Amino acid sequence: MTLEAQQLSTDKMVLNFGPSHPATHGTLRILMELDGERITAVTPEIGYLHSGFEKLGEHLDYNQYITITDRMNYLSPLCNNVAYALAVERLLDLEVPKRAQYIRVLMCEFSRIADHLLCIGMQAVDVGAFTAFLYGFRMREKIYDLFELVCGSRLTTSYTRVGGMMRDMTDESISLALRLLDEIPGSLDEIDKLLSHNRIWLDRTRGVTPISPDQAISYGLTGPLARAAGVEYDIREKEPYSSYADFDFDVIIGKEGDVYDRYMVRLYECWESLKICRQVIEKMPEGPVNIDSDSKAILPPMDEVFNSIEGLIYHFEVTMENRGFEPAVGDSYVPTESPNGELGFYIVSDGRREPYRVRTRTPSLINYSIFQEVMPGNMISDTVAVLGSMNIIAGELDR
Repeated sequence: MTLEAQQLSTDKMVLNFGPSHPATHGTLRILMELDGERITAVTPEIGYLHSGFEKLGEHLDYNQYITITDRMNYLSPLCNNVAYALAVERLLDLEVPKRAQYIRVLMCEFSRIADHLLCIGMQAVDVGAFTAFLYGFRMREKIYDLFELVCGSRLTTSYTRVGGMMRDMTDESISLALRLLDEIPGSLDEIDKLLSHNRIWLDRTRGVTPISPDQAISYGLTGPLARAAGVEYDIREKEPYSSYADFDFDVIIGKEGDVYDRYMVRLYECWESLKICRQVIEKMPEGPVNIDSDSKAILPPMDEVFNSIEGLIYHFEVTMENRGFEPAVGDSYVPTESPNGELGFYIVSDGRREPYRVRTRTPSLINYSIFQEVMPGNMISDTVAVLGSMNIIAGELDR
């Protein structure tokens, strides 16, 4: 080796990237090997939450576990509620009333919009653009006003029940939903104008960690990551659940699979969710939002518990005397399209009122698996942009 070559050679540096908030969500640690500022290898860890979500399912009855599902993806908990309820209802061979199915779709699509808005906003913050975050976060808070009006909670909603919903939507909540459908397009337009053709945004996102369709399929990617890579797969269209077959919408597909395409897929999916929400409200059927209470699969309405001796006795029997439903021995799984991809709960029943096993197919864990392959060769400054585009939710990793 010449003297000049010796002077130019450098040693590789090993760096702990994270855990810090918000760039690595407070719990993610990435062991990163660097040659200068260029990444040569990464070893991601899935975090330190140690939440035990799945194990908790073995010690709670089927309705009690709904409160745990809120905590997995805390940006769109209503989608978690619905996914879990569908799996239990398949286990019990129940079909909830049409109105309940429509309300579930409406809440899930508003959750998708709120999730995408925050994802785009936080991704923009991570690369230095703050204003877009304000537009997205402000509208997300207005969507949370709707959730609060419908179920009494903004973040951890616990709105579904096995066999239906906690309560029906009122005329007031439907009116608020319609107002939001008129307001959200303005925020989407502002974000589009701020980012989509911004020179700095384009430089930080275009051509960064492109994912091919073969890679996406090989790693089992779903949701915006897979669709940005050109994989036309949306469970709402391929395996419709909760009456999604009743609504018309387009599946947004990208070409390059890079950070920019993931952003664009999420932005345009918000427009499609608005279309679905309008159709839900226009077609909303009348009727109950819960199955017949004689099935013992649901708790009585709280007004009956507080105001009638029959409701109080029924509630006591179900919750305190173990007279709730006991599914037959078997298992079930229902795939759903959460904002980040395929979300499903695999439930095994041994005939008791608590599940024998609960396992969750969370999109964040599967989508994060490709991070180790796509990062080498990129700059260290690209890391936060890539993590933001993947929208990794720590609660879905170490369960």
